Amino acid sequence: MTQPRTVGELRTRGYASKSVKQEMRDNLVTRLRRGESFLPGIVGYDDTVVPQIENAVLSGQDVVLLGERGQAKTRIARLLTGLLDETVPVLAGCEINDDPLAPICPACRQRVAERGDAAEVAWLPRDRRYGEKLATPDITIADLIGEVDPIKVAEGRYLADELTIHYGLLPRTHRGIFALNELPDLAERIQVGLLNIMEERDVQIRGYKVRLPIDVYVVASANPEDYTNRGRIITPLKDRFGSQVRTHYPRRVADEIAIMEAERTAFPADGVHTTTPEYMKQVVAELTHLARKASEISQRSGVSVRVSICNYENLVSSALKRAIRLGETDAAPRVSDLGALVASTAGKIELETLGDTSEDKILGKLVQRAVLNVFNRSLTPAELDPVVAAFQGGLSVQVSDAMPSAEYVRQAETTPALRAAAQKLGGDGASGLAAAVEFVLEGLHLSRKLNKDSQAGQTRYRS
Repeated sequence: MTQPRTVGELRTRGYASKSVKQEMRDNLVTRLRRGESFLPGIVGYDDTVVPQIENAVLSGQDVVLLGERGQAKTRIARLLTGLLDETVPVLAGCEINDDPLAPICPACRQRVAERGDAAEVAWLPRDRRYGEKLATPDITIADLIGEVDPIKVAEGRYLADELTIHYGLLPRTHRGIFALNELPDLAERIQVGLLNIMEERDVQIRGYKVRLPIDVYVVASANPEDYTNRGRIITPLKDRFGSQVRTHYPRRVADEIAIMEAERTAFPADGVHTTTPEYMKQVVAELTHLARKASEISQRSGVSVRVSICNYENLVSSALKRAIRLGETDAAPRVSDLGALVASTAGKIELETLGDTSEDKILGKLVQRAVLNVFNRSLTPAELDPVVAAFQGGLSVQVSDAMPSAEYVRQAETTPALRAAAQKLGGDGASGLAAAVEFVLEGLHLSRKLNKDSQAGQTRYRS
């Protein structure tokens, strides 16, 4: 059956208008009954953030998401469009997506009055019912709400005529979801204007009071430090948001890894098969978790999940680059590739005070702690005692970030204990075995069971 194309056909089919909040509520109820998620791809929020957003939608409340950078606030706002109907009818040609059965803009009311049931209807998909704006101090009422259009005035209309208005972002998201990122960055006078149109449904433009009963679901985001009475937010606007939902960083290493794998940039196959061992993924995630607790790093600005994602990408790229240069067909990141993480971490964290300690040294210590923590979770002392005994018997092993995997295999074959420990980590294939060997040796060194000599890109482990 084709969709109605006129207001008359819409009435005949029995279409009933719904508010945006009612529409979202009905669709959420349907998903809850089916056991379906309405935030696909969001990891680590199942028991915390998601239930609070569900309550807010069921209650018909606008939401402000409070959290540091990189906590998926904007993504959540964009995913809320999944709770909108697939399409909704609008008056054709309307700037603000007017409901054909209840138009609010003067031009549409006039058109329906003149044409009646013959007024044309268009169908708007859900992805065009979302509006988003990054709040900056230079935003004006014209940007958000609207402004008098001098061209329309020049056509002969009175300045006070609502038909002279050029609508801003908020009215153009009528019957949709409007997201405002970093809400406290709005100037206070603009916050007052936003409050007016959300609460009173009217706004003053150029001294004229204009009635704009827009239907919109508002989602805002803010940094917790700014979203306080002492910060840059007016209290009445805070009161307008029904629910305040506190987001957070992944609390489990497994969740951090899941986000890393889902969000990293993927490229077509380039002739090298790259496999990242699980323990190396854990090192990357553990590094981020340690950084979020480190006293040397500013926790006010946060340590974004993007740190983990970019570090994972650089780690894999370092292994890929080595394999290409050595002409190998398989690649696996090693401990010696962890130096690549400095470039992707340094620009995303803020140190409390530099003092006498450089950024590289702080990151180096965090990387070592991450490796040691994962090492202690991966292998037991009983599994490592034969390896330590072999080194005490005079064994020494040479490693390098440019050493072929075959050389690692050769050295491991002369030491069955080292090969056995590496294989317990899943060191399959030459590249996997090379990565596991390095991880075992570095873990033993950080556990103070082996000495380590480094010079000119070469590292030797000995008793």
